[in-house]
Amino acid sequence: MAHHHNDNINNENQRKTLIVIILTVLTMVAEIVCGYISHSMALFADGWHMGTHAFALTIAFCAYFFICKIQNCPNCDLISEKISSFAGYTSSLFLLFTALWILVESFLRFIHPLNISFNDAILVAIIGLAVNAVCAFIMEHGHHDEHDYNFKAAYIHILTDALTSILAIIALVAGKYFGLYFLDSLMGVVGGLLILIWSIKLIVSTSKILLDLDKLNQ
Repeated sequence: MAHHHNDNINNENQRKTLIVIILTVLTMVAEIVCGYISHSMALFADGWHMGTHAFALTIAFCAYFFICKIQNCPNCDLISEKISSFAGYTSSLFLLFTALWILVESFLRFIHPLNISFNDAILVAIIGLAVNAVCAFIMEHGHHDEHDYNFKAAYIHILTDALTSILAIIALVAGKYFGLYFLDSLMGVVGGLLILIWSIKLIVSTSKILLDLDKLNQ
């Protein structure tokens, strides 16, 4: 009965993840193109972050696919935990590299600022935030295991996307109406640091399971 219940949860999470991947890819393309044309670092970074986010979600989707395939095999619980943790670990690495890239690009924009087309950039950033809100709603509502690091990593990717969208909107509005152009790069730094912290915490949590360190402490 427990295996059947877990199987249903994994199938549900797999379906949710696929829907979120599709929405993310569509928004990613719009943000990257508009960020490049409008010269907004905050929006451009948000778009590329959504790209790594979409790839990480694809990893999560594949993990659920394999977990569902081995539900009836011996030691399926242990194997499923390892697959879930490995997927979460891999996704957290993408978060880490994304954070470092955003930090580097944001510092470069401090040194070499560009003119920003605020109206276009603000519009696409709002659309990106709306998509992130929908994705978060899809992932949050339903059944999921607290120790499912595959799901947790996918959900954190969505939350970091929402964060970078919010920071981009704040920076763009402040730049357009108050002339605070430096906020575009500053918000990139803030977002990069927060993503860096989240990624490190997730790497530590999943590494303990992959190396069985959690069992050594019991």
